[in-house]
Amino acid sequence: MVRESFEGGQLKFLSPEEIVRIHQTSLKILEEGGVKAPLSEAMEVYEKGGARIGQDGQSVKIPAKMVEEALKTAPRRIHLCGRDPANDLILESRKVYAGTGGGEIHTLDLETQKLRMATLKDVADLARLVDGLRYIDFYIRAVEAQDVPPEKLDVNKYYASLVNTGKHVMGNVNFLEKVKEVINLGAMIAGSERELQQRPILSFITSWMLSPLTLNPDVTRILLEIVKHHMPVALSSVAIMGFSSPVTMAGNLALTHAEQLAGITLTQLVSPGCPVIYGGCPGVIDMRNASFSPGSIERQILNAAISQMAQHIGIPNYNIGGITDSKLPDVQAGYEKAFGLSLTALAGSNYIHHAAGRIRDGVAYEQYVIDNEIIGMAKRAVKGIRVNDETLALKEILELGPGGSYIASPHTVRFMREEIFFPRLSDRNDRNNWEKEGSLDGRERARIEARRILREHKPLAIPRDIDKKIREKFEILLQAE
Repeated sequence: MVRESFEGGQLKFLSPEEIVRIHQTSLKILEEGGVKAPLSEAMEVYEKGGARIGQDGQSVKIPAKMVEEALKTAPRRIHLCGRDPANDLILESRKVYAGTGGGEIHTLDLETQKLRMATLKDVADLARLVDGLRYIDFYIRAVEAQDVPPEKLDVNKYYASLVNTGKHVMGNVNFLEKVKEVINLGAMIAGSERELQQRPILSFITSWMLSPLTLNPDVTRILLEIVKHHMPVALSSVAIMGFSSPVTMAGNLALTHAEQLAGITLTQLVSPGCPVIYGGCPGVIDMRNASFSPGSIERQILNAAISQMAQHIGIPNYNIGGITDSKLPDVQAGYEKAFGLSLTALAGSNYIHHAAGRIRDGVAYEQYVIDNEIIGMAKRAVKGIRVNDETLALKEILELGPGGSYIASPHTVRFMREEIFFPRLSDRNDRNNWEKEGSLDGRERARIEARRILREHKPLAIPRDIDKKIREKFEILLQAE
């Protein structure tokens, strides 16, 4: 039992020949230029695997053969689980899932509409909101709570997420020693560490690469620890056009792909078969003022194209779609998000994060509700058009003939819910009825729906005895309900 998914891949920015050319360029980057690895543990792993140490003593040149061997052991299919098995995800081929992103430290308050510091309660409330939104497939802890001491944050944010949603939970870990704590937390809920590995209800993000082509030593240590436990991990890297990568799209893709190949190689040398997710998330700056531009159309194109590079090597991918430069859930947020999400979904991205909730400098409760609708529409686009004897409806067309009405046709009743997307948020009333209901715009309707979900929705509960044991083992700061 898994969440419904549809096969993307209808949109192809790169031809097969261009994909091969970019891949070959990436291999040359690694073999002739290499990556800088200012971490002895990583250097030793690479060297033992056959890499050549550079003259500076901190860089490694990775032969193509090493990469090819790593790609043989990296899984082509990754199973990410929810506490509710109906929310399981199967990442493979061009199956499309979309969910939240994380890392923001601000929340646009649902009531005051002012940007404020994010709290642990926001982590929990946003997980519950996401749990009640049909088209959002997974929950990456939405914000970094600013009311929790850093040393207590990792286990608490995973706990607050897991107890408030039955969907898959992903996040980062800030401290090396906290990796084991988070895994222990997951194991207590799953039954054991072995059962957690078999049904991973949580997974990890590691921003292990400082583009261009330089390992972040602290995060790489965390990555190596996660891999030793054979847990699913996304290799997030953000090479930015004209800043930390060439300004050309092709150059950015070649560099990003090289970084990902270097990361996959490292993880497979440490733990062959470890479920690693290709995490290229190319970025763009506005060349007029050097400001980061998450919602730019070029970034949306790049994130669609990088999916093709992941598909070329057969590794499930994590990337970005549905991101915006807007500071509010407004029209700019709408068109930037719809473009980005549609492009990445139609390209067949497997695990599209930041698809829900994020605005510039924070997250907004009502934006999750709006983005849930955008995700639903994007999924309908990916689903496409089914052409077969039943959907062609020749029999019905001939029976009803010219001037016939299809509104009460058994064929209409049978297929209307499969063929037509029914929005919950969009208003399709005529103007008179819209005015009678208060002339509310989409943002206000979304705020009302967010309040309703937070008030009424009850996520799948963790058994009380297990919750009691978790609270005895860890210093859990979220109040028990």
